[in-house]
Amino acid sequence: MKAVETFGLTKYYSRGKIQALQDFTLAVDEGKIFSLLGPNGAGKTTLIKILLTIVHPTRGEAKILGNPYTQYAIHSQIGYLAENHRFPEFLNPVQILYYYGKMVGIDKTTLIQKIPLLLKQVKLENWGKTRIRKFSKGMLQRLGLAHALLNEPDLLFLDEPTDGIDPVGRKEIRDILKSLRDTGKTIFLNSHLLSEVERISDEIAILKNGQVIRQGQLNDFISIKEQYQLRLKNGKSTINEICNALQIPLSQGAADYTVSVKDEAQLNYLIDRLRQADTVIQAIVPRKISLEDYYIEVLDENGTVPK
Repeated sequence: MKAVETFGLTKYYSRGKIQALQDFTLAVDEGKIFSLLGPNGAGKTTLIKILLTIVHPTRGEAKILGNPYTQYAIHSQIGYLAENHRFPEFLNPVQILYYYGKMVGIDKTTLIQKIPLLLKQVKLENWGKTRIRKFSKGMLQRLGLAHALLNEPDLLFLDEPTDGIDPVGRKEIRDILKSLRDTGKTIFLNSHLLSEVERISDEIAILKNGQVIRQGQLNDFISIKEQYQLRLKNGKSTINEICNALQIPLSQGAADYTVSVKDEAQLNYLIDRLRQADTVIQAIVPRKISLEDYYIEVLDENGTVPK
């Protein structure tokens, strides 16, 4: 079953003068970390608002966890962390989670048991009684994540969850999201921090002018076809001789070698020859470009939506 599906979603504002989404079609698998990328005004926030029924589309349909997105009951299985969420600063995390839990219909006994577990999950167990006016941005983001997990959702929509957070805080949130994915939950990210997206995403989609112009597995996009980085413990002259004999392009970096082979068969033949020459191979890694480079390349491609 798909966690999210959209079918020709279109949204106009200002009586048709502003096009936010145009025939937007998307499918997101369950149990994945999915990231939606695009420049400002591409339609990312509009899509989230439609799926959460905050705004209505001009036309088109969508499903969440196999059900129409307008079906009220399905929203009990959704968690949402807004980009600029706000909590009353005079409250502490225990009070906030308790009040919001009651608002979504969780009984008092369940909340008393659940709140300490949620705070521990987001690494705020020692801050439960501290008023949040003393919290850093990273702590507020973790509290927002705990709030989004109150109803034990199967699908999480997170809007810029690591924006403005220091590197340690970003890693902590990445670890939390990965652990949630490993329990079968689907994470739908909306982010501009491409380095973070690259570290955590299973799949991405890129929007431009309200349309999906790329969607697929992250590794399929950033891997450079038939190029590999080899790290060797010895055998500098050996790999040069073998690559010259096999006419394999070779370049040397600070700690490794990059080879451009015709196919996997030639790569394996190269490895066999290196082993026969008693060369110690420490690593073989497909060469990749950064997601940022790929993203910019896609958006700049002729200035039009690829067919």
